[in-house]
Amino acid sequence: MLPDLARLIQLQDIETRAAGANKAIADAPGRIATLDALLHDATAALESAKHSLAENKTRRGLIDKDLAVVQQRQSKYKDQLMEVKTNTEYHAMQHQIAAAAAEVGQYEEQVLVSMMEADDINAAIKKADAALKTAQAKVSAERSAIEQDVTSQQAAVTECAAARATLVASLADPGVLETFARIAKVRGTAVARAEGERCTVCQVRLRPAVFVQLLKNDQIVQCDSCQRILYFVPPKPAESASV
Repeated sequence: MLPDLARLIQLQDIETRAAGANKAIADAPGRIATLDALLHDATAALESAKHSLAENKTRRGLIDKDLAVVQQRQSKYKDQLMEVKTNTEYHAMQHQIAAAAAEVGQYEEQVLVSMMEADDINAAIKKADAALKTAQAKVSAERSAIEQDVTSQQAAVTECAAARATLVASLADPGVLETFARIAKVRGTAVARAEGERCTVCQVRLRPAVFVQLLKNDQIVQCDSCQRILYFVPPKPAESASV
């Protein structure tokens, strides 16, 4: 194989690895932001449930206060009932007592509803607290993994840069590097393998003369369609069947 062609194949591998590492580094802040959003949502859910419990407690306090007032009024009416002297006054007082009793019943029903709501909210708090702890563990583990991956990818980028510099310096024809860079800028990748008389990237069939030329791998041959630099890997010889 032409030495510069072999070097370009290696260069493409280095560029691909470097691009993957740079993408992983660039994606890391977004992945961490997603984790932060997950933790924020879990924290907000717990705080919302606690706020609901505080509001329930405040409402319950107001209901209890109003209930106490009505109960005192009811008790007062009962005391006054013992002091009335006429049937008219007696019936009027009984009416007041009945009205107060109905009001007491309404407040007691509100107390019961408030207690049931508190039970539901406490259950929600327990669930939200468990979800937050799960989210905290998940975020901590995944953030650490992302940070470790970034460190590893940064090392890979540095390694690729050094390997690239060494490889570029060894090219016999500087012009092939210009060709490589020009194609990579447009196509993303500059080198492609040919197989079955086709470029394996763009899948366009090669002209017979081009494919015959390519089989030797002794010169720089470009795909007529995508312009990528092509190389050919001969098929492995079939293993002889055992007798």
